[in-house]
Amino acid sequence: MKWNQILLFIVAGVVIWTSLLSGNARATTDTIEEDYTTHCAECHGAGRLGGMGPALLPENLKRVSKDEAVEVILNGRTATQMPAFGNILDNEKARALVEMIYTPLAHIPVWDIEAIRASHKILAPTPALDGPIFDADPTNLFIVVELGDHHATVLDGDLMEPIHRFKTHFALHGGPKYSSDGRFVYFASRDGWISKYDLWNLTTVSEVRAGINTRNLAVSADDRFVMVANYLPHTLVILDAEDLSPIRVIDIRDAEGNSSRASAVYVAPPRESFVVALKDIAEVWEIQYRDNPLPVYNGLMHDYRLAEGLAEQGMFPVRRIQLDDYLDDFFFSQDYRRLFGTARNSKKGQVVQMDIGRKIAELDIDGMPHLGSGITFDYQGRTVLATPNLRKGEVTVIDLETYKTIRRIETLGPGFFMRSHENSRYAFVDVFFGKDSDAIHVIDKATLEIVETLRPEPGKTAAHVEFDRDGRHALVSIWDMDGAVVVYDTASLKEIKRLPMVKPSGKYNVHNKITRSSGTSH
Repeated sequence: MKWNQILLFIVAGVVIWTSLLSGNARATTDTIEEDYTTHCAECHGAGRLGGMGPALLPENLKRVSKDEAVEVILNGRTATQMPAFGNILDNEKARALVEMIYTPLAHIPVWDIEAIRASHKILAPTPALDGPIFDADPTNLFIVVELGDHHATVLDGDLMEPIHRFKTHFALHGGPKYSSDGRFVYFASRDGWISKYDLWNLTTVSEVRAGINTRNLAVSADDRFVMVANYLPHTLVILDAEDLSPIRVIDIRDAEGNSSRASAVYVAPPRESFVVALKDIAEVWEIQYRDNPLPVYNGLMHDYRLAEGLAEQGMFPVRRIQLDDYLDDFFFSQDYRRLFGTARNSKKGQVVQMDIGRKIAELDIDGMPHLGSGITFDYQGRTVLATPNLRKGEVTVIDLETYKTIRRIETLGPGFFMRSHENSRYAFVDVFFGKDSDAIHVIDKATLEIVETLRPEPGKTAAHVEFDRDGRHALVSIWDMDGAVVVYDTASLKEIKRLPMVKPSGKYNVHNKITRSSGTSH
């Protein structure tokens, strides 16, 4: 065989082999994309930009190693609705998915103030009203969020009868927030849509898309501003509460320029500020909304200098409080002077004194307390904090003067929501995670003992108790497409009514929220 024939044969072989490799690579890529579409896209979005679940991008995965991400895919994630896929995907496929989600997108949509402004819609006028157009106590209304088919129901808390049911955006998250008089309710969806609903007139007033993947929102106590906390982009967005028009976008970055998602934002009414926990930076931010911002204390003893750039910031100055761990979740004392925070990977909770702007103590809580669902009440002459635990079958009770754990109440499994009321002797806590998710424990606040375990519908998850304005009734959700809101008498602990609902999640009583009851989250 001549050399030119041999060379031609080699070249042809290389071309064929390269083609085969390319075909295999395409097939492998196609398989990975098919796996993502089949198993991930419904919650995390077709473009990995987030939906019911968070965005799956390298920018949002800094705190999770690739090995940990493989573990999450195969075995699920504690205290979330992330299921385990180990019975469907093997280790190799899980690792391929991880490589995919850790690969940057060629293009991430920009969602700046111009994009927000372009999405803004005024949907209905706001008439002057002295009360609701229907016959019911406006302070004893509930909003019931039905995740199953993306609706919300306005519920009369006296008659325990639905008044109106309306369509919402996809995957509401973080709990609706009320205006100070209870007339307006503000919703945030996971895909960034913020809606303002007139509860008295049963009409959606306005809406705007404030982000691509949103965590939650808060409303200022003076009813002027709405702050939206985003996972994507890494921003806080300030809206005019009157019509949801955008006012300002704040990039979430530390002094070195590192960006972060927002874990949560809450309003601190006595402080005239919003408080923000950050997912990827060990800081908590306090952002004033008063017209004449006070000097901002930045964590150095006796140094009340203005925050860097305050003159340029004008309204909404950012006060940065440095911490030694991230905050995924937090809870305020009733006077809003102390913040109790926890992180997913932390061994102990953190106590932050907001006046001086630093951590002052730790809480002896292992596992992962769900402090955002904590409640306070009086126990033997002292104020205690009680919190469920997302990893352990335990309710932890803490003395808020000494920060010592005074009781660990064993439960049938990890819980998500805990609720009570000033007029009730009982606290209710669910067992959201595990084989006993159909159970609700009733705890006597005087003895710190479980006195009853309710099972509203055996075999179906029961969760998120909420009390009516007087504490006489407790409402429990059956988290199922063929679900219900079950109403209990809080004295006898007997079921008195059952209202069919489509996977009802949270129920939010107007009076308890606007008065900031110690028995519910704020």
